Amino acid sequence: MKRKIITTADGSKTIQIEDWNEQYHSKHGAINEANHVYLKNGLLFFCSEFASESFQQTINVLEIGFGTGLNAFLTLIEAEKQNLNINYVGVEAYPISSKEIEALNYVELISTAHKADFDKLHTSPWETQVKIKENFQFKKEIKFFEDITTISEFDVIYFDAFGPRVQPNLWDESIFKIMYNALKPNGILTTYSAQGSVKRAMRAVGFEVQRLDGPPNKRHMVRAIKR
Repeated sequence: MKRKIITTADGSKTIQIEDWNEQYHSKHGAINEANHVYLKNGLLFFCSEFASESFQQTINVLEIGFGTGLNAFLTLIEAEKQNLNINYVGVEAYPISSKEIEALNYVELISTAHKADFDKLHTSPWETQVKIKENFQFKKEIKFFEDITTISEFDVIYFDAFGPRVQPNLWDESIFKIMYNALKPNGILTTYSAQGSVKRAMRAVGFEVQRLDGPPNKRHMVRAIKR
Protein backbone atom coordinates (compact mmCIF):
# COMPACT_ATOMS: atom_id res chain seq x y z
CA MET A 1 0.00 0.00 0.00
CA LYS A 2 1.16 3.49 -0.85
CA ARG A 3 2.36 5.58 2.10
CA LYS A 4 3.31 9.24 2.31
CA ILE A 5 4.57 11.67 4.94
CA ILE A 6 2.06 14.30 6.04
CA THR A 7 2.21 17.18 8.53
CA THR A 8 -0.30 17.10 11.39
CA ALA A 9 -1.94 20.07 13.11
CA ASP A 10 0.78 20.50 15.76
CA GLY A 11 3.49 20.62 13.11
CA SER A 12 4.72 17.06 13.66
CA LYS A 13 4.95 14.56 10.83
CA THR A 14 3.28 11.20 10.50
CA ILE A 15 2.73 8.56 7.84
CA GLN A 16 -0.52 8.26 5.94
CA ILE A 17 -1.69 5.11 4.15
CA GLU A 18 -3.48 6.62 1.20
CA ASP A 19 -5.55 3.57 0.23
CA TRP A 20 -7.12 3.53 3.70
CA ASN A 21 -7.08 7.28 4.40
CA GLU A 22 -5.53 6.25 7.71
CA GLN A 23 -2.60 7.76 9.59
CA TYR A 24 -0.06 6.33 12.02
CA HIS A 25 -0.98 9.20 14.38
CA SER A 26 -3.78 11.72 14.65
CA LYS A 27 -3.84 14.29 11.86
CA HIS A 28 -4.88 16.75 14.57
CA GLY A 29 -1.42 16.46 16.13
CA ALA A 30 0.82 13.41 16.35
CA ILE A 31 2.85 14.61 19.35
CA ASN A 32 -0.20 16.01 21.16
CA GLU A 33 -2.05 12.71 20.77
CA ALA A 34 0.90 10.61 21.93
CA ASN A 35 1.49 12.75 25.01
CA HIS A 36 -2.18 12.76 26.00
CA VAL A 37 -3.14 9.14 25.31
CA TYR A 38 0.02 7.22 26.09
CA LEU A 39 2.11 9.37 28.43
CA LYS A 40 -0.42 11.30 30.54
CA ASN A 41 -3.19 8.69 30.66
CA GLY A 42 -0.94 5.65 30.38
CA LEU A 43 2.56 5.69 31.85
CA LEU A 44 2.15 8.64 34.21
CA PHE A 45 -1.27 7.46 35.39
CA PHE A 46 0.22 4.06 36.21
CA CYS A 47 3.05 5.70 38.15
CA SER A 48 0.70 7.89 40.18
CA GLU A 49 -1.77 5.10 40.96
CA PHE A 50 0.31 1.94 41.27
CA ALA A 51 4.00 2.82 41.44
CA SER A 52 4.10 5.90 43.65
CA GLU A 53 5.76 4.13 46.57
CA SER A 54 8.62 2.67 44.54
CA PHE A 55 9.64 4.65 41.51
CA GLN A 56 12.85 2.64 41.31
CA GLN A 57 10.94 -0.45 40.27
CA THR A 58 11.18 -1.33 36.60
CA ILE A 59 8.03 -0.46 34.68
CA ASN A 60 7.44 -2.81 31.76
CA VAL A 61 5.82 -1.16 28.75
CA LEU A 62 4.48 -2.95 25.67
CA GLU A 63 3.68 -0.93 22.57
CA ILE A 64 1.28 -2.45 20.06
CA GLY A 65 2.31 -0.78 16.82
CA PHE A 66 5.86 0.57 17.19
CA GLY A 67 5.52 2.41 13.89
CA THR A 68 7.41 5.71 13.82
CA GLY A 69 8.92 5.29 17.29
CA LEU A 70 7.22 8.46 18.56
CA ASN A 71 5.68 6.85 21.65
CA ALA A 72 8.95 5.15 22.57
CA PHE A 73 10.89 8.41 22.10
CA LEU A 74 8.52 10.38 24.34
CA THR A 75 8.62 7.61 26.95
CA LEU A 76 12.42 7.60 26.98
CA ILE A 77 12.52 11.35 27.58
CA GLU A 78 9.81 11.18 30.25
CA ALA A 79 11.65 8.37 32.03
CA GLU A 80 14.70 10.60 32.24
CA LYS A 81 12.63 13.51 33.63
CA GLN A 82 10.81 11.37 36.20
CA ASN A 83 13.76 9.11 37.11
CA LEU A 84 11.88 6.00 35.97
CA ASN A 85 13.35 2.65 35.05
CA ILE A 86 11.66 1.42 31.88
CA ASN A 87 11.78 -1.88 30.05
CA TYR A 88 10.14 -1.14 26.68
CA VAL A 89 9.03 -3.64 24.04
CA GLY A 90 7.69 -2.40 20.72
CA VAL A 91 5.85 -4.85 18.46
CA GLU A 92 5.49 -4.10 14.76
CA ALA A 93 4.43 -6.34 11.88
CA TYR A 94 5.53 -3.99 9.09
CA PRO A 95 8.53 -1.79 9.99
CA ILE A 96 8.81 1.57 8.26
CA SER A 97 11.73 2.38 5.96
CA SER A 98 14.87 4.36 6.77
CA LYS A 99 13.73 6.99 4.25
CA GLU A 100 10.47 7.45 6.14
CA ILE A 101 12.33 7.69 9.45
CA GLU A 102 14.56 10.45 8.05
CA ALA A 103 11.49 12.44 7.00
CA LEU A 104 10.08 12.58 10.55
CA ASN A 105 10.69 15.75 12.59
CA TYR A 106 10.19 14.53 16.16
CA VAL A 107 13.75 15.27 17.25
CA GLU A 108 13.51 18.87 16.05
CA LEU A 109 10.16 19.46 17.76
CA ILE A 110 10.70 17.49 20.98
CA SER A 111 14.39 17.42 21.90
CA THR A 112 17.46 17.82 19.72
CA ALA A 113 19.52 16.76 22.74
CA HIS A 114 18.05 13.27 22.34
CA LYS A 115 18.77 12.81 18.63
CA ALA A 116 21.20 9.96 19.27
CA ASP A 117 18.57 8.20 21.36
CA PHE A 118 15.93 8.51 18.63
CA ASP A 119 18.38 7.20 16.07
CA LYS A 120 19.27 4.25 18.30
CA LEU A 121 15.61 3.31 18.69
CA HIS A 122 15.45 2.82 14.94
CA THR A 123 18.91 1.44 14.21
CA SER A 124 19.05 -1.09 17.05
CA PRO A 125 18.65 -4.69 15.81
CA TRP A 126 15.24 -6.31 15.87
CA GLU A 127 14.62 -9.14 18.35
CA THR A 128 17.50 -7.97 20.57
CA GLN A 129 17.27 -6.11 23.88
CA VAL A 130 19.53 -3.07 24.00
CA LYS A 131 20.27 -0.38 26.56
CA ILE A 132 19.35 3.00 25.02
CA LYS A 133 19.93 4.84 28.31
CA GLU A 134 20.97 3.61 31.72
CA ASN A 135 17.31 3.56 32.76
CA PHE A 136 15.76 2.55 29.42
CA GLN A 137 15.98 -1.02 28.16
CA PHE A 138 14.48 -1.50 24.71
CA LYS A 139 13.53 -4.29 22.34
CA LYS A 140 11.75 -4.32 18.98
CA GLU A 141 9.93 -7.41 17.79
CA ILE A 142 8.61 -8.11 14.30
CA LYS A 143 5.43 -10.11 14.81
CA PHE A 144 1.68 -10.02 14.39
CA PHE A 145 -0.19 -8.93 17.49
CA GLU A 146 -2.11 -12.21 17.67
CA ASP A 147 1.20 -14.04 18.05
CA ILE A 148 2.03 -12.42 21.40
CA THR A 149 2.15 -15.12 24.07
CA THR A 150 3.45 -13.18 27.07
CA ILE A 151 1.73 -13.86 30.40
CA SER A 152 1.61 -11.32 33.29
CA GLU A 153 4.73 -9.43 32.23
CA PHE A 154 3.70 -5.84 31.44
CA ASP A 155 2.50 -2.93 33.55
CA VAL A 156 1.40 -0.66 30.71
CA ILE A 157 0.27 -1.35 27.16
CA TYR A 158 0.17 1.41 24.55
CA PHE A 159 -2.41 0.05 22.13
CA ASP A 160 -1.67 2.03 18.97
CA ALA A 161 -2.86 -0.24 16.18
CA PHE A 162 -4.53 1.08 13.04
CA GLY A 163 -8.14 1.98 13.77
CA PRO A 164 -11.09 -0.41 13.90
CA ARG A 165 -12.52 1.20 10.76
CA VAL A 166 -9.74 -0.29 8.63
CA GLN A 167 -8.53 -3.24 10.75
CA PRO A 168 -11.44 -4.39 12.93
CA ASN A 169 -9.73 -7.75 13.54
CA LEU A 170 -7.16 -5.96 15.73
CA TRP A 171 -9.88 -4.68 18.06
CA ASP A 172 -11.89 -7.79 18.88
CA GLU A 173 -12.12 -9.99 21.96
CA SER A 174 -9.38 -12.37 20.83
CA ILE A 175 -6.80 -9.57 20.66
CA PHE A 176 -7.86 -7.96 23.93
CA LYS A 177 -7.70 -11.34 25.67
CA ILE A 178 -4.04 -11.53 24.60
CA MET A 179 -3.50 -8.01 25.97
CA TYR A 180 -5.28 -8.87 29.23
CA ASN A 181 -3.10 -11.97 29.70
CA ALA A 182 0.07 -10.00 28.97
CA LEU A 183 -0.62 -7.50 31.77
CA LYS A 184 0.19 -7.91 35.43
CA PRO A 185 -2.60 -7.31 37.98
CA ASN A 186 -3.35 -3.55 38.08
CA GLY A 187 -1.76 -3.26 34.66
CA ILE A 188 -3.34 -0.78 32.27
CA LEU A 189 -3.98 -0.55 28.55
CA THR A 190 -4.50 2.85 26.97
CA THR A 191 -5.70 3.65 23.46
CA TYR A 192 -7.09 6.45 21.34
CA SER A 193 -10.23 4.56 20.24
CA ALA A 194 -13.43 4.80 22.26
CA GLN A 195 -15.79 2.98 19.91
CA GLY A 196 -18.58 1.07 21.59
CA SER A 197 -17.51 -2.23 20.05
CA VAL A 198 -13.99 -1.72 21.38
CA LYS A 199 -15.18 -1.08 24.93
CA ARG A 200 -17.52 -4.08 24.81
CA ALA A 201 -14.70 -6.34 23.64
CA MET A 202 -12.47 -5.10 26.47
CA ARG A 203 -15.14 -5.67 29.11
CA ALA A 204 -15.90 -9.14 27.73
CA VAL A 205 -12.35 -10.33 28.51
CA GLY A 206 -12.30 -8.86 32.02
CA PHE A 207 -11.06 -5.28 31.75
CA GLU A 208 -12.46 -2.42 33.80
CA VAL A 209 -13.00 0.22 31.11
CA GLN A 210 -12.74 3.97 31.64
CA ARG A 211 -13.81 6.49 28.99
CA LEU A 212 -11.68 9.62 29.25
CA ASP A 213 -11.43 12.96 27.51
CA GLY A 214 -9.57 12.56 24.26
CA PRO A 215 -6.65 14.49 22.76
CA PRO A 216 -7.26 17.68 20.72
CA ASN A 217 -10.21 17.37 18.30
CA LYS A 218 -11.21 13.96 19.63
CA ARG A 219 -13.95 13.66 22.22
CA HIS A 220 -12.92 10.47 24.00
CA MET A 221 -10.25 7.82 24.51
CA VAL A 222 -10.14 4.66 26.63
CA ARG A 223 -8.08 3.32 29.50
CA ALA A 224 -8.61 -0.30 30.54
CA ILE A 225 -7.39 -1.74 33.84
CA LYS A 226 -6.76 -5.37 34.79
CA ARG A 227 -8.00 -5.50 38.37
